[in-house]
Amino acid sequence: MREIPVLEQPVIEEKKDKQSKTLLWIILVISIVCVAPAIGCGAFGFAFAIAGSQPGSTGVGPAVGVIQVEGTILSGTGGGSFGSSMAASDTIIDLIRRANDDPDVKAIVLRINSPGGGAAASDEIHHVLTQVDKPIVVSMGELAASGGYYIAAPADYIYATPHTLTGSIGVISEFIVAEELLDEFGISIEVLKSGTVKDFGSPYREMTDEERAYWQALIDEIYEEFITIVAEGRNMDKESVRELADGRVYNGSQALDLGLVDAIGYYDDAVAKAAELGGITGEPRIIEFTPTPSFFESLYSLQSTNHSSLSLELLQKLLTPTIEFRYLGP
Repeated sequence: MREIPVLEQPVIEEKKDKQSKTLLWIILVISIVCVAPAIGCGAFGFAFAIAGSQPGSTGVGPAVGVIQVEGTILSGTGGGSFGSSMAASDTIIDLIRRANDDPDVKAIVLRINSPGGGAAASDEIHHVLTQVDKPIVVSMGELAASGGYYIAAPADYIYATPHTLTGSIGVISEFIVAEELLDEFGISIEVLKSGTVKDFGSPYREMTDEERAYWQALIDEIYEEFITIVAEGRNMDKESVRELADGRVYNGSQALDLGLVDAIGYYDDAVAKAAELGGITGEPRIIEFTPTPSFFESLYSLQSTNHSSLSLELLQKLLTPTIEFRYLGP
């Protein structure tokens, strides 16, 4: 029987040492090729975000704080950077509080370009605005409708351009019903539930008359709250608001005639009015308040396309019953 040679221990250790070094070199190369560019982009994005998040002003002294509300109003954080079209309520609220706490800021301009969005998110922003102890002037952009108007209502002064679309005072809730489509493909969904309305809003079946009446009553109640918010903010009686609150939008001139805005004007007019209300003389200093993303948020936003997450969010939104202050557009 042939005897199997036994390698001496030093040779084995030498091979292990070479394998470890090889593995380390592989990891290093992968890091340089794949990770380093990501970190570099993240660092650049972080520096860019930090630069963009600093107040857009130099000098000291009394100033007008400017906050952008751009895009659909949704609950949570995010938006305001890298071209996002989302006005996240928690982020907007943070900006409002920062402006209110800044001793140099004597008045705030809220620049609104939004079709509205979630009822709860809009109401959260509105609530915080009512707690601000400084003058608030709204400058409406192309669109300040539904929830966008809801958050404008408590302002001390509102400007709209002649071609701004605003109003759309009302509540909307949409449901997808895919029952017939499922039947066509021979698909049935079995649902086990603890109560008769636990699967309310399910896309797998038609809504019952009782469920429709229940949800409509909820919408009507929130609609009354919307009317109250506008009436209080604009110093109008509720019946006058109700007459124009059928969901339609108005251009700036019509909104002025209806009492929904105070004047036709532009961003510069709003800044000048805010300076006046804040007691600032001369050319006002501007401080722009924008979100401050963390390093990892900046890195993620540059490295991820977010297509899958956006698709999942959209799917979830379509399948979940929601109540919104949102203008659907023509």
